[in-house]
Amino acid sequence: MPVATTGSELHIWTVSEITAAVREALETPELGSVWVEGEVSNLRRPGSGHLYFTLKDSGAALRCVLFRSDAARVPFQLNDGMDILARGRIGVYERAGEYQLYVRGAEPAGLGSLHLALEQLRRRLEAEGLFDEYRKRRLPAYPRNIGIVTSRSGAALRDIVHVARRRNPGINLLLAHASVQGDAAPGELLASLTALQSAGVDAVILGRGGGSVEDLWAFNDEALVRAVADYPIPVVAAVGHETDVTLVDLAADARAATPSAAAEMLVPDARVLARELETVGANLSRSLERVLESARSRLKASLYARVFRHPEDLVRDRQQSLDRVAEDVVRGGRRRIEGARRDLESTAERIRVLDPLGALARGFAVATDSEDRVVSDGAGLAPGDILRLRLARGGARVRVEDGWGEEGATP
Repeated sequence: MPVATTGSELHIWTVSEITAAVREALETPELGSVWVEGEVSNLRRPGSGHLYFTLKDSGAALRCVLFRSDAARVPFQLNDGMDILARGRIGVYERAGEYQLYVRGAEPAGLGSLHLALEQLRRRLEAEGLFDEYRKRRLPAYPRNIGIVTSRSGAALRDIVHVARRRNPGINLLLAHASVQGDAAPGELLASLTALQSAGVDAVILGRGGGSVEDLWAFNDEALVRAVADYPIPVVAAVGHETDVTLVDLAADARAATPSAAAEMLVPDARVLARELETVGANLSRSLERVLESARSRLKASLYARVFRHPEDLVRDRQQSLDRVAEDVVRGGRRRIEGARRDLESTAERIRVLDPLGALARGFAVATDSEDRVVSDGAGLAPGDILRLRLARGGARVRVEDGWGEEGATP
């Protein structure tokens, strides 16, 4: 490494030399693996998949880089303003002349990474509506075939079978085995759910016994949660104990506090059903007896009715009614005929009064001139005019000697 001076000789450093010297000074075992606590700021996510951000506290800031391969192992999502513990080494980015923390892992400060990852996923799925009540299906009231997705060696299966057989010995139970914890569990649980879709089950119990958050983590798998939310058959989630809540519990159509409670929720008690059927049968029997008694009463009343005691009276009553109707029709017809006759006579009388020939019979005559026009005014006649008089019988041709116009006046 170049030195600043050799005796009185001054050495000029290059930028690369200075940067290399700083890097050598910083890249020590003490700074080769450190935990740094700070607040995330200026977070950038370029297309490369690497993360660039700054950790800061009240007195200083430290540039950080989290490469894509390491970022994939962080179980939660970094965001600005988040307090984290970052694990890595101090190094120098020579091109920019900056020292920075090369982050290899991270976890929330004061909160476990699993808890944070779970909360972030829960909020995202809730925002999509996967936990909304309107999506949930109604459980069948009287299922005959129930599918069970759990481990064949777990206590959960024994509890479910015990409760189901006690409540209804005739219920059909179909097990689809799957691991319930570990890295392979989400895939096996999802495969078992898929297999039960074509098995003709009426509902499915999905669950396991209690455990730590890590033990139950398979039931927070995003693909499994989405499959439960979209499952075409009603699902009852029974994961852990009552205080354990996983995302599968939120997505399922119903949640049971324990696997035993899930069996009680789905399998109707045969003894209760028998009592209910007995009650329904008794009620139906009483209702039928009331109907029969009412029918017997009506039949008895009918047998004592007049129509059954003297059926000939019904025929005679109908004949008498027909006779009265016929008499009413005849009387009505006669009244209408008599009225029509009187109307006809009245009309004939009016016609006789208005008939001009009737006036001739009473001594009147009709005078017409040579053009056969009726003469009604004598003022227009001149001596020597010829008129034709029509009498009641026959007529006469007359010559006018004089004429006058005023009624009753004579010359």
